[in-house]
Amino acid sequence: MATKKAPKKSTAKKSTRKYSPSAGKQVETEMHEMHAGKLKSGRSGKKVTNPKQAIAIGLSEARKQGAKVPPNPNR
Repeated sequence: MATKKAPKKSTAKKSTRKYSPSAGKQVETEMHEMHAGKLKSGRSGKKVTNPKQAIAIGLSEARKQGAKVPPNPNR
């Protein structure tokens, strides 16, 4: 005899945002500044040319403004 199996219940947790929309907006702004050649690094004031550095600056500024951003893994 064929037996029917009960459907499995989903135990997966609903995903939540890691980054708030305002944090994404801040990163977008920094990327535009970098592409325009206007983004400067903090202490030295040198021009930023690396996109990863521009993202890091955007996330750092979003943290300062209190946006939902995970803590920096390097600190």
